[in-house]
Amino acid sequence: MPVFGPVLGIEGTAWNLSAAVFDTSLRAICSRPYKPLQGGIHPREAAQHHASELKSVITRVLSDFGDTSGIEGIAFSIGPGLGPCLRTVATASRSLSMALGVPLIGVNHCIAHVEIGRYATGCDDPVTLYASGANTQVIGYLKSRYRIFGETLDIGLGNALDKFARSKGLPHPGGPIIERLAGTGSYIELPYTVKGMDLAFSGLVSAAKDSRASIEDVCFSLQETAFAMCVEVTERALAHSGKEEVLLVGGVGANRRLRDMLQIMAEERGATFHVPDTGFLGDNGAMIAYTGKIMLEHGVSTTLAKSHVNPSFRVDQVDVVWRSGETTPSIPIHHEGETTAIGAEAIVTIGRDEVCKKRQGKGYRSPDLDHQLIHERTRSEARLISMARRAGVPTPVIRDITEDSIRMEKIEGLMLRECMEPHLVCEAGRMVGRLHRAGIIHGDLTTSNILVRNDRCVLIDFGLAQVSSEVEPRGVDIHVFFQTLESMVQNHESLRHCFIEGYCEEFDQAGEVITREQEILQRGRYL
Repeated sequence: MPVFGPVLGIEGTAWNLSAAVFDTSLRAICSRPYKPLQGGIHPREAAQHHASELKSVITRVLSDFGDTSGIEGIAFSIGPGLGPCLRTVATASRSLSMALGVPLIGVNHCIAHVEIGRYATGCDDPVTLYASGANTQVIGYLKSRYRIFGETLDIGLGNALDKFARSKGLPHPGGPIIERLAGTGSYIELPYTVKGMDLAFSGLVSAAKDSRASIEDVCFSLQETAFAMCVEVTERALAHSGKEEVLLVGGVGANRRLRDMLQIMAEERGATFHVPDTGFLGDNGAMIAYTGKIMLEHGVSTTLAKSHVNPSFRVDQVDVVWRSGETTPSIPIHHEGETTAIGAEAIVTIGRDEVCKKRQGKGYRSPDLDHQLIHERTRSEARLISMARRAGVPTPVIRDITEDSIRMEKIEGLMLRECMEPHLVCEAGRMVGRLHRAGIIHGDLTTSNILVRNDRCVLIDFGLAQVSSEVEPRGVDIHVFFQTLESMVQNHESLRHCFIEGYCEEFDQAGEVITREQEILQRGRYL
């Protein structure tokens, strides 16, 4: 592997214009953030700010570095981000690359957050919660790519906090003010929206805006609810992937309560929690310079012809050639004829002829919210399992219910993720078609929640299920399943078509749902 010298990185996807030089360590950095007079980020104003400050920022960094002739690469944030800002930075980067006669490296902004987090904390193969103004994603490395295990379906966490703050006349950015006000607040109930591996903040923000409770109580509950949603999805990804490290990156990572919740969750699962210094959390040039350097050393550069920016550039579109090796899922514990599996939400004990699913309290959640979710999800799960069976969907037979536990029939078979043959995925599509035809949304439609018995699929874990005849939640259900396929196998496109084939056989509104799923996939995160 060739070793390159210092790389200059330029970041300017949104609010912060920043440049840095990275060699064997960070050598120089300069940032000039755009600060709107009111409201949120205005893309063209931000781009104008970047254009006016670029020369002085780069000059300052190169002056601090001290040797312009030593620069061996120019890295820039090629996306995702705000189009006008991305184009401004890309134009300057191309000019520098040509003037210095060095390679150009287009860096995915989100991956750069993960890589600088790994570098700064020393963690190796984490599940990463990336929480910033425009992005909220749970990311993990799998099969030569970074995969998105779950993400927001509407707005980013930081934008959600800022929108609430603006509605109450609080200054920008709203996150630090909300954190301070939450310090003296108490819990009130607000909408908690987790849809399988994805989440949504719009309903939560609307309810918080309309609440007549004190501003302290609303801020406390907004944080507790939004952060618990993020931590729950992160925990699901941790359980799903078998990884043993949790990494927090992005500007919202500066919030102490979010850090504490992730720390508690990681400790409860026997994982380690990592968060870089504050200077590496928000958008910064160091993350672009560092990621550009490791890409360049592994033979990745960007020609001028392919250096056009991509405002919707997703992390799973990048071939991660600079990494290898990944964690494998943990093996269930066997003891005296019983098998115990610790899931994201419950401990599942599998005996000789029955299964007991017992929901566990989460130390990271507010006690009131925790009790409410355990009670509601247990009762709802039992009711919807029975409804699904009556609709012709194979499910376990329920034998007993308590406030936090369900005892049910044991299903002998493998998880679908362990045997993803085309005919089985097609059968899963038929099963989900019958489920949706009955007006039931599963809410956690992953390949771990479909068991295969005698070439028939059996649907389990209705903990997030709901009754709905609307197209949107059906589309989200399918979207969750397709995302799981994409994160697990390379032939996900062919398996996706198999699922759709079976789904269309059983559900006459399937076409509308599949169209909606594509709309959900294409929704931008920069809103």
